[in-house]
Amino acid sequence: MGWQLDTFLRSLTDVAPATITAYRGDISAFTEWAERGGVEAPERVDRMLLRRYLAFLSTRGRAKRTIARRAAALRRYFEWLRRTGAIQDDPARRLSAPSGDARLPLGQTQRGLDGLRDDAILELLYGSGLRVSELCGLGRGDLELKRGIVTVWGKGSKQRQLPMSAPAVAAVGEWLDRGRSGLVGPDSPPDAVFLNERGRRLGPRDVRRILDRRAPSPTHPHALRHSFATHLLDGGADLRVVQELLGHSSLQTTQVYTQVSKERLIQVYERTHPRA
Repeated sequence: MGWQLDTFLRSLTDVAPATITAYRGDISAFTEWAERGGVEAPERVDRMLLRRYLAFLSTRGRAKRTIARRAAALRRYFEWLRRTGAIQDDPARRLSAPSGDARLPLGQTQRGLDGLRDDAILELLYGSGLRVSELCGLGRGDLELKRGIVTVWGKGSKQRQLPMSAPAVAAVGEWLDRGRSGLVGPDSPPDAVFLNERGRRLGPRDVRRILDRRAPSPTHPHALRHSFATHLLDGGADLRVVQELLGHSSLQTTQVYTQVSKERLIQVYERTHPRA
């Protein structure tokens, strides 16, 4: 049945025309983003996808007010879909914009990941939790964009397959289709996914310089992997699942992130509970 956006908008008889225009823009932006990731109908949308979308907006430097407005539009839209029988469960129920702490650690003044290559790099580091060495070593054969899978070789030459977020799939696809050829030179390795300005395989120092350009203050690439792990734990992921995704041989190595997660829970409790 598709997204039924026009039918939804016609049902809004209790709001001003300007509000309807805002709903159209906000929901259209989400459906276009979802379709780039292979989600083409509302019944395929789940809560995790909506949370990823709001986090995606945050990485693009959208204002908190804008993200909150889009969350409100999605709540009303999916509630209408459930009420009309188009979907059984409402994935947007109680959906809210992420707090400032949920952003990528690139600072509030960050205004988008404006380079195709840099966009793809940052989405992979945060969205899949790659080590910088793993990212730099990627070959074209390690990417399965249609399935949303990236294969990496970690410490000790251990191979693991990781899911790619919808924004990462879109960003990497755009880089390979539209950006990579612009950096290819006579000495470029044909299989390397990421190249530097000299046309050679991207190295860890190159990645560090990219983050330094993007962040208002020096930011180590590991900060994105750190955020990947803590945000998964904050979302309820099992510690052993996070261990597998990170490629840690020991669970104790992963447990350092649980302390960060607990500290955040305590902060939320103290800020919100009336007895705190």
